[in-house]
Amino acid sequence: MANTAQNLDLARLNIADPGFWEDDGFLPLFERLRREEPVHYCPDSAYGPYWSVTRYEDILAVDTNHQAFSSASEHGGIIIHDAFAFHMGPYVLEGMITMDPPSHSVHRNAVSGIVARPNLEHFEKIIRERTASVLDNLPVNETFDWAQAVSIELTTQMLATLFDFPLEDRRRLARWSDVSTTEPGLGIIADEAERRREIKECLFYFTKLWRERKDKTGGLDLVSMLAQNQSTSGMQPMNFLGNVLVLIVGGNDTTRNSMSAMVDLFHRFPDQLEKLRQDPSLIENSVSEIIRWQTPISHMRRTAVADAVISGREIKKGDKVVMWYISGNRDEAVFDNAEAFRIDRENARRHLSFGMGIHRCMGRRLAELQLKILLEAVLERWRRIEIAGTPERIKSNFIHGFHKMPVRIVS
Repeated sequence: MANTAQNLDLARLNIADPGFWEDDGFLPLFERLRREEPVHYCPDSAYGPYWSVTRYEDILAVDTNHQAFSSASEHGGIIIHDAFAFHMGPYVLEGMITMDPPSHSVHRNAVSGIVARPNLEHFEKIIRERTASVLDNLPVNETFDWAQAVSIELTTQMLATLFDFPLEDRRRLARWSDVSTTEPGLGIIADEAERRREIKECLFYFTKLWRERKDKTGGLDLVSMLAQNQSTSGMQPMNFLGNVLVLIVGGNDTTRNSMSAMVDLFHRFPDQLEKLRQDPSLIENSVSEIIRWQTPISHMRRTAVADAVISGREIKKGDKVVMWYISGNRDEAVFDNAEAFRIDRENARRHLSFGMGIHRCMGRRLAELQLKILLEAVLERWRRIEIAGTPERIKSNFIHGFHKMPVRIVS
């Protein structure tokens, strides 16, 4: 792929082509774009024409300028393939992440208390108990799927707690997350009609919970917060659904795929695992480096609502602009030897994986806490977890993660 990257005509490059995303084949392409054409225009693709922003500082400039670069669903939303702005009949899905101020702040503020420090302290005990229970029931010296048995299991349990969602149905949350962010034909859904059918099921399920809780008081879950807050209690169904899906995806994909990446990275870089064993104080920094290196959300999209200039390139009003976080997190101008996984990297926390500006991930501290607790628990129990087969990656230019990860715990 390195030779292919060097020989490709950049004028014809569509870096968002899912074919590049099956086995991290995009990495040398982004390295070349950062070096030769950091703000790159693709005139023709399945997503229409779009700009790619690939350097750290340029991404930061776009992400923190919501006056010129809109996230709103009316302009197409926050994913290159418009998944978070799809239509259900005459209605357009709209959640807080696909809103601009002032609406964005109103909806975000309604639920932000769920991750306030006192609640994180409360969740910590729950997370530790559940993590111990899941790990203590794993087979040793046998091959099993870490993505299913650990990553998805722990994240769906946490999501169920955040929504006060029936625990027995928790796997439906992961499914709705996958369905809402994928492109048709890539292994999750066949077409947009299937997406709409499944997302309607999500709406019906959560509407039932909304009705049960809207006239109560003091609910400390996300549904109750939305239903009982004066600013959001009158939301239209598509607005409610949009917020629910944003919260599901935000609580699912970053944490789940970082949990799988953790095992993958320490298998591939055993020297870093040994370094961590010698100095456990590096656990929190290790979590940041895992999230930087993996970058579970590969990109965010904006639409220019005014003419702008990025690194000398003229962006016109109405242009689609894609911020490739996964490229910015490997920008050598910010991260020395960026392709290396180094748990003692001094600026690992500067990663872009949670976004920047007004849309920065609300639950980032909770995600870090879950990863920290999992890493601590793994280190307490076993010397090594080996990759026992070829991991199956998610075929997506948006979610950078794993469907399956066969592993073996070595006793």
